[in-house]
Amino acid sequence: MTRDVVFLHGFTHTGASWDPVVAALGESYRSLAPDIRGHGTASEREPVILAAVLGDLAGLAPERFTLVGYSMGGRIALHAALAFGGRIERLVLIGASPGLADPVERGARRAADEKLADEIEGSSIEEFAERWARTPVLAGQPPEVLAAVHADRLRNQPGGLARALRGLGTGALSSVWDRLGAVGMPVALVVGEGDEKFRAIADQMASALPAAQLTRVPGAGHAVHLEAPDAVAAVIAASN
Repeated sequence: MTRDVVFLHGFTHTGASWDPVVAALGESYRSLAPDIRGHGTASEREPVILAAVLGDLAGLAPERFTLVGYSMGGRIALHAALAFGGRIERLVLIGASPGLADPVERGARRAADEKLADEIEGSSIEEFAERWARTPVLAGQPPEVLAAVHADRLRNQPGGLARALRGLGTGALSSVWDRLGAVGMPVALVVGEGDEKFRAIADQMASALPAAQLTRVPGAGHAVHLEAPDAVAAVIAASN
């Protein structure tokens, strides 16, 4: 039986970033990895807001599917799980967070994201790709992963990424920490052993979700699907 899986990429990535995981899953899976608004082939699609992205997902996804999200895509996936209910059979979240629960912290992050969006608009995509690769949470990626991610980031446009940061960034999306108890489907949480910040977040999420399983991947950092695609494929396969 062929199983349907939909993948949501992270900020500055495109759907192509999932290619290694899709390849590792093999032909038993029908994979769909769209470019989220503000990214890649969807760089010019507006508005770049959560409601529009959820509408895109509702229209393109099969009637029943497993939803996999990384980082920004993981935040969106949590909102989708709460909005779509039974359509989503299982949720796989990689290096993801339910958002910022503290309104003051979220407001500060939103202001910082707005400032960064302004700076993105004043940069070339090459300049911003180089800058984003130096983000501390992404440190330590192997050279081959860095090269692949850089090539993927160049599929974007500064204006689209700026709109995505303003509309889908950590400061823009509401926190769903207080709604995790309503996420009824099984959830697989995946985090790199070297990703200290998101290891702590994943531990908290595992305690708050009704049906969660946590996998820590040795030797990986934040972008586990890029650094250890076989491990992510194994989690997806085990969840089906």
